[in-house]
Amino acid sequence: MAGVRVPLWGICMLRVALATVYFQEEFLDGEHWRNRWVQSTNDSRFGHFRLSSGKFYGHKEKDKGLQTTQNGRFYAISARFKPFSNKGKTLVIQYTVKHEQKMDCGGGYIKVFPADVDQKNLNGKSQYYIMFGPDICGFDIKKVHVILHFKNQYHENKKLIRCKVDGFTHLYTLILRPDLSYDVKIDGQSIESGSIEYDWNLTSLKKETSPAESKDWEQTKDNKAQDWEKHFLDASASKQSDWNGELDGDWPASMLQKPPYQDGLKPEGIDKDIWLHHKMKNTNYLTQYDLSEFENIGAIGLELWQVRSGTIFDNFLITDDEEYADNFGKATWGETKGPEREMDAIQAKEEMKKAHKQYLLFQQDQGNQPPASDSSKRSHLCLECPGAWPQQGPS
Repeated sequence: MAGVRVPLWGICMLRVALATVYFQEEFLDGEHWRNRWVQSTNDSRFGHFRLSSGKFYGHKEKDKGLQTTQNGRFYAISARFKPFSNKGKTLVIQYTVKHEQKMDCGGGYIKVFPADVDQKNLNGKSQYYIMFGPDICGFDIKKVHVILHFKNQYHENKKLIRCKVDGFTHLYTLILRPDLSYDVKIDGQSIESGSIEYDWNLTSLKKETSPAESKDWEQTKDNKAQDWEKHFLDASASKQSDWNGELDGDWPASMLQKPPYQDGLKPEGIDKDIWLHHKMKNTNYLTQYDLSEFENIGAIGLELWQVRSGTIFDNFLITDDEEYADNFGKATWGETKGPEREMDAIQAKEEMKKAHKQYLLFQQDQGNQPPASDSSKRSHLCLECPGAWPQQGPS
């Protein structure tokens, strides 16, 4: 039977259909975003957001996102979605952030909250599941936070992950997999990956044992004295030369007795003190706590501090499919990143021309001549340069 040919576009559509998108926000419907996002009223001094694409952009409408508007403020805003559990599934969290103001000190990270978060009272003490994204302050702090909530504590990745510090839009992606592997991407490129079990500060948890293991170990300790008193065969003994198995029966090998048990001692002649070793029955016990799984994910938000405002957050995505997230990033940030840089370059040239014109006007107001041109400067400074001295006619 001949195979059925499936067009490439059909495969792509099937892949999209298989992906579960828990949350997606591009702010393409203007001010209707206010119906989905809730500004916290926990503190009247919290800063406010507006919808903006900034001073330069790749596409005026597509690049619109939530922009911080007030200097020296805390910000707290969130959006709710249908609660879900990522148990046994990959969890992908992705968004874009643009520090148009050239961030000097402030956060650009997002937080994922449980479904029962109080949006109206959202603040720095509100419990969250995941905190992810860039944080910049001075010359010392320029990192990507990846913090997970586990057993009523927050645990941060112990690796130093550098963030982007320029004023352009960048795509941040966090991937948590059921096998406890993870991946952190910036602009679609993996910058850090590894094991959640080993790359987070979970050393204190590694020392814990399950109740069954503790019980087994206590039982082992109670029986050590009894085990010590047991006899064992003398391996160095040999049969007597005149021993006849048919007449005398089986040869009874001589037995040795272990010396009396004492803490911290072991019998002579035994190299491995096997009964003093704590044998872990479940060597993979950390995975039973599901370090990368959260039962009641139901909100995403921004809860941060900024000295200088102007950051734009856009293209939020939470899904279970890495390929879908990759394609979504290409269709949003990937389409506008180039034009954004081009617009910034054009604006920079215009600013330079404007500054030069203002400088010339200032010199005229002061009664000074404008600075010499490059060619006249070269004539005065370089005696060997062509054209440095006027050509003399025939005498």
